[in-house]
Amino acid sequence: MAVSSLPCIQPVRVPFKACSFFPAGVCGGFNNKKKINAIVFSSLKKFEKDINFQSKVDTLLDSIKWDDKGLAVAIAQNVDTGAILMQGFVNRDALATTIASRKATFFSRSRATLWTKGETSNNFINIHDIFVDCDRDSIIYLGKPDGPTCHTGSETCYFTSISDLLKGQEVEETNLALTTLYSLESTISKRELELAGEHGKLSWTKRLLSDEKLLCSKIREEADELCRTLEEKEDSSRTASEMADVIYHAMVLLRRKDVKIENVLDVLRRRFSRSGIEEKQSRVSTN
Repeated sequence: MAVSSLPCIQPVRVPFKACSFFPAGVCGGFNNKKKINAIVFSSLKKFEKDINFQSKVDTLLDSIKWDDKGLAVAIAQNVDTGAILMQGFVNRDALATTIASRKATFFSRSRATLWTKGETSNNFINIHDIFVDCDRDSIIYLGKPDGPTCHTGSETCYFTSISDLLKGQEVEETNLALTTLYSLESTISKRELELAGEHGKLSWTKRLLSDEKLLCSKIREEADELCRTLEEKEDSSRTASEMADVIYHAMVLLRRKDVKIENVLDVLRRRFSRSGIEEKQSRVSTN
């Protein structure tokens, strides 16, 4: 379900001759019947469109399988990293509010009221899309957080590993539930921190972090080997292996430049959500 803003519908009748109903100067600027008719017609078309959209939202809300308390589970997910940010509950009004405001809104069971994530901390979750599961009894808010999601200050509410708990290890808020790419990014960051004051033989990652010429030469080398898998018609497993090398070395460069992979994915999402022509125009306008 694509998310659109839910308009506030306020029908207004505008008598043709009642110029006082228009803002100052409008009647003087449109002193003919055809132009005013066009304005009224355009307003009516917008009103009709708004009514149609609200009808679709109502139909959608009717299709959700709310529990006996009128609630459904809602999970907030980062649109770029895929990280699960938090989980809450929504009712009909909370979901409608989220669609209208594009801010993740939930229903507080303890306070029996709606609440928008970020209303006190300003760490809103800006909604890009909303998904429902196949049974229509749970919801995903796919969005971009403005800051940490958890009340502890952690990026997400999920930093407690069951495996660590069973091993008796202490819970660390930095130990987030990471997918492969972000786990690699975290490991590279740790290697950089370990470099300070370290002597002796360095690991490969630490060597790359400390020698930009070596790093850049490896990126060029791996990129060339990736291209050769196509040119020399090597098998797909070889292509996957060379691409993994390119990604790894490129991520080390990102760490050197203090750029997060999330920033790269944000650029990709914005770039490929519009046409190539629009993208080229935006690049020209920023240069």
